[in-house]
Amino acid sequence: MNIVPIPAFADNYIWCLHLANHKALVVDPGDARAVTTYLQANQLELAGILVTHHHFDHTGGVDALAAGTNVTVIGPAHSPFEGATQTVEGGEHLQLFGLNIDVLRVPGHTLDHIAYYIAEHDAIFCGDTLFSGGCGRVFEGTFEQMRASLESLRALPAATRIYCAHEYTAANLRFAVAVDPDNKALRQRVAEVSNLRAQNQPTLPSRLADECLSNPFLRWDDPAIIASAQQKEPIFTADDVFRVIRQWKDSF
Repeated sequence: MNIVPIPAFADNYIWCLHLANHKALVVDPGDARAVTTYLQANQLELAGILVTHHHFDHTGGVDALAAGTNVTVIGPAHSPFEGATQTVEGGEHLQLFGLNIDVLRVPGHTLDHIAYYIAEHDAIFCGDTLFSGGCGRVFEGTFEQMRASLESLRALPAATRIYCAHEYTAANLRFAVAVDPDNKALRQRVAEVSNLRAQNQPTLPSRLADECLSNPFLRWDDPAIIASAQQKEPIFTADDVFRVIRQWKDSF
């Protein structure tokens, strides 16, 4: 299956999954025009939409794309987003357009946040929960919720590819180096990302195995990250480590 990023706004990616029979499934279409332009250029017909959470840069194009059609729109339950034809809470297994999709509940960035895992394609569509080199801000949930959500993502197979919604990797890695300056795997990722961005290429998807070596927000139990957090304040738990590092990033 071909999975292609459709750029939108300043740094969003709307992920387009090419299905059989010239059909397409898109994830978090904040910009209807960008999606329509891509579908027309590639002779694709929109069959479905997956929404991870209610923020407008992820949902703003849904109504226009679905209007007057039979497009299936899957979105989170108990959400300010009201454009779904089917809502999910996490824990569901969906069989959709020939795909087997597991829905994961990953609150923290928002309370309604979910992710879509397609094991047969080693793909997780995680919105703004896990980024390449970073994680989303904690807006509606708690730091404890966010760390627990990231722990559930960290438990996926190492080969899983991270299809997050923003091109934030270079900035995230600059912060990661401040937290973990002696990490050789991180330095290698910085070089790789710098090369990709110099060619105006996406840095996504990244591999979970690489994230677990270099992303400080998946490494609250790593001695190097604990030591950096302890320079900010006394640390007692994994949640403390995560909170201190996330607050440090907020002011970085």
